[in-house]
Amino acid sequence: MLISEIFYSLQGEGSLAGVPSVFIRTSGCNLRCSWCDTPYASWKPEGDEMSVTEIISKVERHPTRFVVVTGGEPMIAKGMPDLLTALREKRKHITIETAGTVPSDGVPCDLASISPKLANSTPTAKSAGAAWTEKHERTRLQPAVLRQWCESYNYQLKFVISSADDLREAESIVSQIGIPIPPHKILLMPEGTDAETLRSRTPLLIDWCQRKGYRLSPRLHIEWFGNKRGT
Repeated sequence: MLISEIFYSLQGEGSLAGVPSVFIRTSGCNLRCSWCDTPYASWKPEGDEMSVTEIISKVERHPTRFVVVTGGEPMIAKGMPDLLTALREKRKHITIETAGTVPSDGVPCDLASISPKLANSTPTAKSAGAAWTEKHERTRLQPAVLRQWCESYNYQLKFVISSADDLREAESIVSQIGIPIPPHKILLMPEGTDAETLRSRTPLLIDWCQRKGYRLSPRLHIEWFGNKRGT
């Protein structure tokens, strides 16, 4: 499968923030988010073809059982079920970071970190081309697929927020999933790729989390390392 990068770092987002983890980033995505911070794995996919054996060998060099499979969109990667099965055989804790547009089909997963894409993610025709703009907007939200992920795994719903309108849209998406979602499983994360922007958007999320019972998810790796590869 095409692998953009494999690296060892601390998880910077979500309910496992701070946990030393090996990140396996596949290359390739079925969406084109306007604010994507890994264009080398989505807009212009790059990387090396690696076998499952080669990937597992790199994972096992590091002293942690926590593995994060991310992208791009990892669920479209060729051979992903085989990789996840191999990680399970090695007794790894598997987090899958997905937009929730592709069914899981029962793959091994300990934490589904699902990030439904809001309207703020849709690129302009000028930046992505009319065809990608239409495809992204048409496919970015799949309530039935989101429900299947939530019913099948331990999960967190992680929304990238830049405005109050985004907050209201996130709540609308949660209601469309069609099953009760505990507030603590709804994570609000400020949009941005630099510490100053993240800090400027955090007060709005703090207020919303306090009023609604949601969880704030900072982007700690940006604070720690900046917006760069391998972190």
